[in-house]
Amino acid sequence: MSNHAIQASQDAQYMVQHPAKWTLSKAGIKNLLTALHYLVTVVGIAALTVLGAMFFNPSFADRVMAHSPFSTAEAAPVPAPQKPVALPPLSNLMLPPAQAADIVPAAMPASALSADDRRMIGTQRQQKLVTNWLAKRYHVAGDAANMLVSAAYINAKDIKLDPLLILAVMAIESSFNPFAESPVGAQGLMQVMSKIHQEKFDDLGGIKAALNPAANIKVGSLILKEYVTRGGSIEAGLKTYVGAAGYESDGGYGAKVMSEYYRLKEVAAGKSVSPFAITAAAKQIAPKQVVYAPPATASTANTGASEKMVSL
Repeated sequence: MSNHAIQASQDAQYMVQHPAKWTLSKAGIKNLLTALHYLVTVVGIAALTVLGAMFFNPSFADRVMAHSPFSTAEAAPVPAPQKPVALPPLSNLMLPPAQAADIVPAAMPASALSADDRRMIGTQRQQKLVTNWLAKRYHVAGDAANMLVSAAYINAKDIKLDPLLILAVMAIESSFNPFAESPVGAQGLMQVMSKIHQEKFDDLGGIKAALNPAANIKVGSLILKEYVTRGGSIEAGLKTYVGAAGYESDGGYGAKVMSEYYRLKEVAAGKSVSPFAITAAAKQIAPKQVVYAPPATASTANTGASEKMVSL
């Protein structure tokens, strides 16, 4: 009898003598095979998921290849952690980096301001009250209104003019629409005649910057201050600003601006003023109540502003 026959006979005798152990061994093998089957299935699904991600996301495929032991590319050095970079103010978003700081300078700390500066600009609470009121009245997003009001206050401090007067002109001229343009070419928040005052935009990127909110406020504020200084009064300055210097009447433009100006003064003082109030006739106001500093030498620039006026 061969060895195989002898072994088979011995196995048969073992099964007869020990049936429980044989059954237990058979069940263990079956469980092991089932576990292996599940493992292969999970690995297969994971492999298909990775392949799908690599197909639809090439950058992910590059990262996988970079960590592969079969990759020949050198591992890229891990960059050192960097400190978070402060985001630029909203007024800088439309500007080339080289021009942003020149158009809207950083606000000075309160300790660096003179008593007259602090009295004119007021407190942060007053500025916030004005910002919230203008946002509601002219349906401007809160962040955008804050940027426009801040730019007006900063420029007002630099040129010694009441920021509320600048904001009142912006309100009547464009209702705070930075992309407004009149039939005669007045542009932006303060409706600046960019073709007439193009030299003022030379350092700000050219006349195309007239539709940039920060640049428009800067140039418009300078023009307004020059006209107020030249005319000797707020009323005369507004009449020239709207292009009615050669006419008997400004069509009610000055009254509208001053009415809005007085509303803003009440808002800044903490009074309750409805943002839906209709503009009424303005009160008479002495120049010293609005002009920030004594008039300087009148500028000889800014001729041809009468082209701006249209029927009001």
